[in-house]
Amino acid sequence: MVAEHVQNAPIVVASNRGPVSYRVAEDGTLTSGRGGGGLVSGLSAIGTDSGAVWVCAALGEGDRLAARRAGRRLDPADTGGYGVRMLDVPAETFAAAYNGIANSVLWFVHHLLYQTPLEPVFDAGFREQWAAYETYNAAFADALAEEAAEGAVVLVQDYHLTLVPALLRERRPDLRIGHFSHTPWAPPEYYRLLPDDVAAQVLRGVLGGDRAAFLTRRWADAFAACCADVLGAEIVRADDGTAAAVRLDGRTTLLGVHGLGADAAFLRERAHRPDVEERMAALREQVGPGRRTIVRVDRTELSKNIVRGLHAFRRLLEDHPQWHERVVHIAFAYPSRQDLAVYRDYTAEVERVAERINEEFGTPGWRPVALHVKDDFARSLAAYRMADVALVNPIRDGMNLVAKEVPVVSDDGCALVLSREAGAAAELGADAIVVNPYDVEATARALHEALLMDPGQRADRSKRLAAAATALPPARWFVEQLDALRAL
Repeated sequence: MVAEHVQNAPIVVASNRGPVSYRVAEDGTLTSGRGGGGLVSGLSAIGTDSGAVWVCAALGEGDRLAARRAGRRLDPADTGGYGVRMLDVPAETFAAAYNGIANSVLWFVHHLLYQTPLEPVFDAGFREQWAAYETYNAAFADALAEEAAEGAVVLVQDYHLTLVPALLRERRPDLRIGHFSHTPWAPPEYYRLLPDDVAAQVLRGVLGGDRAAFLTRRWADAFAACCADVLGAEIVRADDGTAAAVRLDGRTTLLGVHGLGADAAFLRERAHRPDVEERMAALREQVGPGRRTIVRVDRTELSKNIVRGLHAFRRLLEDHPQWHERVVHIAFAYPSRQDLAVYRDYTAEVERVAERINEEFGTPGWRPVALHVKDDFARSLAAYRMADVALVNPIRDGMNLVAKEVPVVSDDGCALVLSREAGAAAELGADAIVVNPYDVEATARALHEALLMDPGQRADRSKRLAAAATALPPARWFVEQLDALRAL
């Protein structure tokens, strides 16, 4: 057990998923694995001597066992030397909050995913799940209040924890609290699908912070519009007319925009390791000599729009038979949230559509869709390097880092076909081929245009895309938010 004599932290980060996870062996021993992503990279920018603490949830039985054994904080040997507190939220409460509300309600609202003739239905079952979401957020607020030093800076992350800023404000009014949304934010007319009291509670929860930040200006403005429409809040506007702050009940919450970028140094180094070279050799053999590649790398998340992307590729082959035998669509669709039936069904549909394309157009020496469903980061990087065209066509996305990563890693430069509903379009749209994600015909035309692009033009565009994609790398993204709160 880790010693309980710990100092309160001047910087505290809160997120559902933490920087470490645990597996339990049959003999009961625990094995830890380090996490990745922007938060891990960001925290590394301030170093272990900063005294920062990360509060996260136990996601599985290994995590829960580790949390129980650790006491207040995990063993620093497992966390790279950082202070990490993992909350052992009861499994039933966590499941209802995470799957029932965060992923099946808030995610659906912000990504505009509901089939409104049939859903949502906010009944007694929803109310039970909402109570669990409140309990889950309160557990985080309690832990943060306990971990934070006097006047500390607290950075709360994402839609799982929208209630935390207000709950923490009640417990510790001395703290400087920020909330960051990694998703889009729904426009008011769609946001109001939520029950009125829940819609208000989520907004008031975020407004409990001193600052609410988003990936793009579009999402910040949508949040402000919801505050005005649902709560009657006042929007304070900047000189350019964009929302700069929200005033409600005598408090002002500042709004910020931080467009998380790709970590160029890490990606380029990682993409040239031996395991990536091995995956490239295997992919090249699968694609065949001299063929062009259209690459997509996604989780089978409903918002990623993989099925329409496959239909667009099918349309390309129908309309432009000159591409037969000359192009392969490398589609990585890594299963996501398979504990939810709608996601299992979507994953199965991706596989069915890909197989139908191969049956209809394939020849003994050419399989037009190379679909891979087993997650493999090294293979993803290999595909990035090989991409002639990158297809990123989400229905809606807070940012979409794949759109930023492919140009950074591509060996010879790639053309980017990008949905206008991805947050990344705000930064990359000038050098991408931008499409309406619902328009399969237009997406097929964009793929054809991308394949025909002059190699020199493609390389020039790719360089500009890579520069824009890396303008705010994870470490700076994290420190910018930290500095903004410290300045208050």
